[in-house]
Amino acid sequence: QVQFVESGGGSVQPGGSLRLSCVVSGFTLDYYAIGWSRQAPGKEREGVSCLSVSDDTTYYADSVKGRFTISRDNAKNTVYLQMNNLKPEDTAAYYCVAGPNLVGQNFFHFADHWGEGTQVTVSS
Repeated sequence: QVQFVESGGGSVQPGGSLRLSCVVSGFTLDYYAIGWSRQAPGKEREGVSCLSVSDDTTYYADSVKGRFTISRDNAKNTVYLQMNNLKPEDTAAYYCVAGPNLVGQNFFHFADHWGEGTQVTVSS
């Protein structure tokens, strides 16, 4: 049974940091590209970042470049998203994603494994 357990979300003030984690069970991440997507209320889901199978290619949405860092620990079957200098516009539900070895928005279009989401709220 495939299961994603996301954690690390919460409320933070602008300029703060959060680290999201996603522990995956039911399959090994070694053969999958991984990523994070987000959806704010009333907005479409947005692909935030993804990382290739071999960890040699990353993608970041323009809105998070220089502030967010994606990583993985295959030994722990875990995906991370370090989020620094958070802004109110980063407020959204964040979803862990696994899928084929594609880059950019194509990854999110064809990804076939999605978590349930963890809420991030940035507010003063």
